[in-house]
Amino acid sequence: MLKISKLVAGYGKAIILKSVDITVKDGEFVSIIGPNGAGKSTLLKCIFGLIKATSGTIEFNGNQLNDMDSAQIISQGITFCPEGRMLVGTLTVRENIELGAYLRKDDIQEDRKLVYKLFPRLEERKAQQARTLSGGEQQMVAIARAIMGKPQLLVLDEVTIGLAPIIVQEIGKKLSELHKLGITILLVEQNAKLALNLTDRCYVIEFGSILQEGPSAELRNDKKIQAAYLGV
Repeated sequence: MLKISKLVAGYGKAIILKSVDITVKDGEFVSIIGPNGAGKSTLLKCIFGLIKATSGTIEFNGNQLNDMDSAQIISQGITFCPEGRMLVGTLTVRENIELGAYLRKDDIQEDRKLVYKLFPRLEERKAQQARTLSGGEQQMVAIARAIMGKPQLLVLDEVTIGLAPIIVQEIGKKLSELHKLGITILLVEQNAKLALNLTDRCYVIEFGSILQEGPSAELRNDKKIQAAYLGV
């Protein structure tokens, strides 16, 4: 579904990504883990057309994304849940959620029912301004907004950052439920334990290069990964 080949990108003369190769197959749940400054955010900016790659290709369902703008990329069937949530605080929960469907021309009623079934608290608070919610509830709104784009591929960036452990567990459970519904997911996450427990496969990125990749279960048992990311 998603194929990134020999991707090089950066800012001006500063090269951040160094020949990165990543694939996500239809139906997979894939994660990317790595420390701050590893290149995770730069990679996502390239996927969504926010910065242009120096070289290499990004393909989605066989269509090259490199020369598309962000709206064109999203219209291909990829939606993005960004780090920091990026909600409109003065809009209601319902209005924020429905912003995710702004490119759609079809009926959104069934998907709205789906997100409220997935996140019942949001239906209870749908008339509240988003800024009045807790951090965990705001993150649920951000995920729900991405779902309203009816994605073939859902890309999530640091969705558990700053949240209490009990909320992190709840978010993880909801992502598993989404995957079981048939949504292909790419999760970029600093919480390596969560990422490796949730996903089928994982890429480890450091200093702009893919250091390791493989089944998440294998990486969980890798002594180097345990020492670097799992506190073992």
